[in-house]
Amino acid sequence: MLVHDTIGTGRSQTEIDQIQRSLQARYDELSAEYEQAVLQSHVLRLVEVGDTAGDDQADSGTKTAERDTAQSLLRTILDRRAQYEHALTRLEEGTYGFCEGCTSAIPVERLEIFPSATTCVQCKQNRERRAA
Repeated sequence: MLVHDTIGTGRSQTEIDQIQRSLQARYDELSAEYEQAVLQSHVLRLVEVGDTAGDDQADSGTKTAERDTAQSLLRTILDRRAQYEHALTRLEEGTYGFCEGCTSAIPVERLEIFPSATTCVQCKQNRERRAA
């Protein structure tokens, strides 16, 4: 993997510190969101365990759907948090802002919209085409 220093990125230390604070703040928000979702999931399970008497198929189906939705939310939050963790690691290594595919600089506009982006638009499109 190509490693870039702060001079190669064209970013000042102040800009790097600002990016780090922003990424860390979002990571912390996602961690708090995850903890809240875990608590809600536990409450849902406790209610479900204590409230199964007299359930028909519709009730069981609703509870299963709620449980699946809660688990999906947890996975989504963990995935997003992992993306920010990876971005923080890349920032420390000096590779943040450079495409993992072609090593070109990721446009600032893309990073402003999607701060945890690891690829340029072209490489992202190529990956999506291959996955389809």
